[in-house]
Parts: sequence; structure tokens; C-alpha cells
Amino acid sequence: MARDILIVDDEPLIRKTIAGILEDGGYAPRDAADGATAIQAIDSGPPPALIILDVWLEGSDFDGMDVLEAVMHRHPEVPIIMISGHGTIDTAVAAIKKGAYEFIEKPLDSDRLLLSVTRALEAAELRREVAELKLRAGEATALIGKSPAIKQIRMAAERSAPTDRRVFITGPAGAGKEVVARLIHSQSRRSAGPFVVANAAMMRPDHVELELFGSEGDGPGGTHSRKIGTFERAHGGTLFFDEIADMPFETQGKIARALQAHTFEREGGTQQIEVDIRVMAATTRDMESEIEQGRFREDLYYRLQVTPIEVPALRERREDIPELASFFVKQAAESAGLPPHEIGGDGMAMLQSFDWPGNVRQLRNFVEWLLIMTPASANRRIGADMIQAALGSAPGQPQALPGLVDVMTMPLREARRLFERDYLNAQVARFGGNISKTAQFVGMERSALHRKLRSLGMLERDHDGQNTGGDAAVDGGGGSPDKLNGP
Repeated sequence: MARDILIVDDEPLIRKTIAGILEDGGYAPRDAADGATAIQAIDSGPPPALIILDVWLEGSDFDGMDVLEAVMHRHPEVPIIMISGHGTIDTAVAAIKKGAYEFIEKPLDSDRLLLSVTRALEAAELRREVAELKLRAGEATALIGKSPAIKQIRMAAERSAPTDRRVFITGPAGAGKEVVARLIHSQSRRSAGPFVVANAAMMRPDHVELELFGSEGDGPGGTHSRKIGTFERAHGGTLFFDEIADMPFETQGKIARALQAHTFEREGGTQQIEVDIRVMAATTRDMESEIEQGRFREDLYYRLQVTPIEVPALRERREDIPELASFFVKQAAESAGLPPHEIGGDGMAMLQSFDWPGNVRQLRNFVEWLLIMTPASANRRIGADMIQAALGSAPGQPQALPGLVDVMTMPLREARRLFERDYLNAQVARFGGNISKTAQFVGMERSALHRKLRSLGMLERDHDGQNTGGDAAVDGGGGSPDKLNGP
């Protein structure tokens, strides 16, 4: 999509000449002959990617410096190149101080103008990316893992990315729904455009529509009170509705109409604003239940759920924990300037045995805390003992399967049975209930492990004869199926 550039100059020949240069450079120019028309053109829809603005606008109520101030107040992200045939050093300095990207004297050289336009757009894009990175500091920016579930999500993302189809992402809190949305955006044709997040759960109920659609100003030109909403800020890119189920019911209708018409009105306004955006949404809720109970509009749900993607809980893909934990250790060490550490095999096995109700977000937070609590000893691996020590002081401790208890007062036979049960229970959980993988790791034949699990009371017969526990529920001796008991 060609970048939209607004040319503001009182001389028709100048506007025509600049437009021709920009068209040859692959841009989409439009023009305005005076300041009031320019401000109206900027405010009547999504702002242009860049503005080329003459300092002196003859016969205009607003000269170029007035327009510069208005744009910097309302749309500080838009770069402005000032031009003039009567420029002075003082004028150039004043324009730069007020926010202009560059000052170019007339007559304009086409090569220099195109170079300045390219650099101004690149600088604006860099500022946007830096601002977004600051907002998302510490978040995982890649979909990490090799589990079947992650491979399936990655495949769905690759297929949907080149299209503009809406995507509806479900899954528990902290599982990585926004990471999936960002992955799709980064692989789409809109990747150079903004990725704007609208989290309904974080908005004040009485300010939701103001945040989404913006509002018109009520002063002369509306300079100080006009607000640009998330719909407009996402123009040319992706708008991601996080926790869409928390959106007020009345607002849902306006969103549905905006998605259908690709236009909306600012609060207090009457003019239709047209935007070009891709919409994705996510929720932790059961949407069918929300619709049945009258809390969510069915028409909006079906407009959003064009491409459904489900992100599973971390406990359902424990095989991804080693790769995730290693990534978070490296990330935390680099951002905090701490010495890098490696999580040992016993430590990683312990991390895989935890339930992680907070999912990937909780794992990341715990790993960062673990790194802070780990002594800066050279070449020391983080072992199970260090993880156990960190558990006592970590905020939001992960939920572990039953650990070893004090066995000093128990007879050897009872203590051994308890140890075996806790050990095997942790290993089976670590491998997601897969008996074959568990047997291979602990060094037992699969059938022998089945007998051991039954002798410890960890397997029980399924009365209807159905296999209810995957590989963990298959009898190794050819009898009726078994299922794994809880801890």
C-alpha cells in the first residue's frame, strides 16, 4: 500500500510538481492550498504518513507554522518537512524546534526531496517501533516451542498472515495469545504498519468508546480537546482487541457496525472516518456461555471468529518448558546485565513438573526471579536445589506436584514407596502423561513401569473399558485399559 503524503502549498504549480515527484517515487500524494484545508484534511480521517508544508501560505488564516503546531499537538507521530522560497536560518531553526523533521529551501531538488521523505518515514517508523518495544518490554516476541500444539498454531498463523481475515484467539491468561497476534501481524502485508492493542479489561467502562473512537474538539479548530482513538491509530496496520468479552454490551454494537462499514464517527462528531485496519481479538472466556447469558453480541462474535486459534495452557505442552525457560534466562540476563546461567537437567525436570496456572507469563516471571536469586558464581548451573530455595521467596510461586516430604520418621519400606510414588508422579506429569517417554527416561521397560504404577496405586481400571488417559492409560500387559490416578 502506497504511503499517503499531504502537500500543503499555496502555489498550484508547486503542488503539482511535488505530486509528480512523489508519484514517481511510489507514494500517494494529495494536496491542500491553505492551512484550514490542510487541518481539515488531516482531521477528517486517518492522518497522512508524512506532510510537506510550505512556511508561507498566502491568503490563509493559518500559516505553515500554525499548521505545524496543530499537527504536532494532535499527531506528533507524523513527520513534517517544511519548505520555503524565502527561508532564513532563524525560520529553519524555529521550525525544527517546533517539531519539523527537516527544512528544505525552494527550488526543490527532486532527488533530495525523495531522500528526505524516505529518511523522515524511516525515522517515524523507528520511533514507533521503539515506543512499542518500551511498552512491551519483557514480553516474549516469538512463539517458542516444538510441541504439536505450537506447531499447529504456527502453521495457522502462517496461513492466515497474508490475508486480511479476522482472527479470534482463545486460551487461558498468560498462555501467549498476544504473542500469536503479533506473530501474524509481523508476517502480514501490514507488518510495516502499527500494531495497536485495545485491552477492554484495562479501560474504564465510561471511557471505552472515547478510547476506541476518539472525540471531536470543541474549541476553534478543536486544537486542545480532539482525541484520536485506537481505530485511527491502527490505520494501515492491526487492531488487537484483548479480553474482548469485557467490552461493554452497548459498545459491542458500535464495533460490529464499524467492522461492517469500515467507518465510524468520533464522539461528538458527525463525519464518517474511514480506516483500513485488520482486526484480531482474544479472550479467556467461554464465548458461547457469554452469548447465552446475554453478555456478548452474537453478530459481533461471528464477525470476529473468521479464523479461530486456540492457545493451550502450559501444563498441556510441558515439552516446551525447557526451550521457553532457556529463552527467558537469556533474555533476563541480557536486559538486567546479569551473568548468564544455564538450567541443569534436574532443575529443568523440576520446572516441567510444575502446573504453572499462570502459564508462560508465570514461567517467565519465575525464571527472572530465579536469575536474580542465583549467586553470580562462574560456570554454575541452576539446579533443582536452587529452584527449591527460590520457591520460598518467589512472588506468585508455581504450583508443584507433591514433593518429597520428611521421611526420617518412616520405616524404609514406607519411605521408599512414598519416594517412588512422588518421583514417578512428577516424571509422568513432566512427560504429559506419556508412559512410553516416562519409561524411556527412568530406564524401565514400559510394561514394568505399568506394573510399578499399579502397585503404587497410581493406575486404576476404567470401568467402561475406554482408554481415558492417552498413552498413560494403555495396559502394557494386554488387559483392560487403566487410567492414571491423581497425586
